[in-house]
Amino acid sequence: MNAVSALAVAGGAAIGALLRWLLGLGLNPLLPSLPLGTLAANLVGGLLMGVAMALFAHFETIPLAWRLAATTGFLGGLTTFSAFSGETVHLLERQQWNWALVLVTAHLAGSLLMTAAGLAATRALLRTG
Repeated sequence: MNAVSALAVAGGAAIGALLRWLLGLGLNPLLPSLPLGTLAANLVGGLLMGVAMALFAHFETIPLAWRLAATTGFLGGLTTFSAFSGETVHLLERQQWNWALVLVTAHLAGSLLMTAAGLAATRALLRTG
């Protein structure tokens, strides 16, 4: 580990975590039964991971520090499996089985679909540009 990589991850993580917090503040009050802020963070994070995968494959000279800042840092700070798990268990404890199923399905299927969409869209844009 070197200092540049460590600072890249830390800086990216701080920005990602701040964005996740802001998404929660703005979106969670809209539907109290389903924490939309965490869902939005994970779906946007999935989309951006697909974009990053395509960009890094296309532009192989992007420095490691930028790759780390974007993925391990920013997307690691933005997305959250622990919050998703806690929110799901909270719904299960309240016996809100349907909402728990909706939450699990939305996070897992949604994140996978968003990652694939980001990858495909970015590859298509890079081919036309």
